[in-house]
Amino acid sequence: MDARRSEALFDKIKTLTQERLAEVEDFVDFIRQRDQDRALTRAASAASEPAFAQVWSNPEDDAYDVL
Repeated sequence: MDARRSEALFDKIKTLTQERLAEVEDFVDFIRQRDQDRALTRAASAASEPAFAQVWSNPEDDAYDVL
């Protein structure tokens, strides 16, 4: 994020009430957690691909590759 956008966002946040600040903080925490969860899911999927490669790639299932 560039400096002007950051400063504009901070200026907006400074005008919020304490209750709204708590909501903003909760939302930021939610976004960060969602990003971490997605990264963990991608890492787990990538780690499992080699283990399943033989199961997924076999002559009996070749017909499903064209679906």
